Amino acid sequence: MHVWRAGLDVPESRERALEAHLADDEMKRARRFYHAKDRRHFAVARGLLREILSLYLDTPPDQLHLGYNPHGKPFLPGTAICFNLSHAGGLALYAIARSMEIGIDIERIRTDFECVEVADRFFSHRETAALRSVPGDQQAVAFFSSWTRKEAFVKALGEGLSFPLNQLDVTLAPNEPARLVSIIGDSPAAARFHLQDLDVGDGYAAALVVEGTSCQIECWQWVEAVEV
Repeated sequence: MHVWRAGLDVPESRERALEAHLADDEMKRARRFYHAKDRRHFAVARGLLREILSLYLDTPPDQLHLGYNPHGKPFLPGTAICFNLSHAGGLALYAIARSMEIGIDIERIRTDFECVEVADRFFSHRETAALRSVPGDQQAVAFFSSWTRKEAFVKALGEGLSFPLNQLDVTLAPNEPARLVSIIGDSPAAARFHLQDLDVGDGYAAALVVEGTSCQIECWQWVEAVEV
């Protein structure tokens, strides 16, 4: 299992080169974003995805053909390579594996966020109670840690937001190990998945989920060449 971390704020010339890798449908998706920064980050993230995948498949980035499942999760038809990506606040994470479904998520931790109110809508009763017991100055970290764990799980399933987040129980208390507690009340089902938090830098929460009891993870930093 490889996890790549990459920055999305790149020089304009590099941005144009990454955009050139994209298929027409990817460019159309980029143009739907209202804010220019969001459009740039989406295009750069997808262009970098193609460059990273090209390392594994020995295929030029612009010649990779991506498919999408009914919930929009991308995949590589006809290969054993599985992948997932997420980006937030100028950082992107890419998970790459062989013949195993994976999900990854990253979020920028916002201290001005109404954590408890949102948890009441999307978290289980156990999680909401646990969040309320966390000291106020630690609630934002606990909330976003929980959120990334849930998002990584539903992305591994390939079901996206069609899976009800309040039917998935995860740990969230500070210093409590990341763990799937139950899936729709089924603890044995949750034990089939490996959940791991990722340390990607201050101000971020990130998590990785893979089906299986454990996995060996290697983390890599994508380094852009410096123009001279």
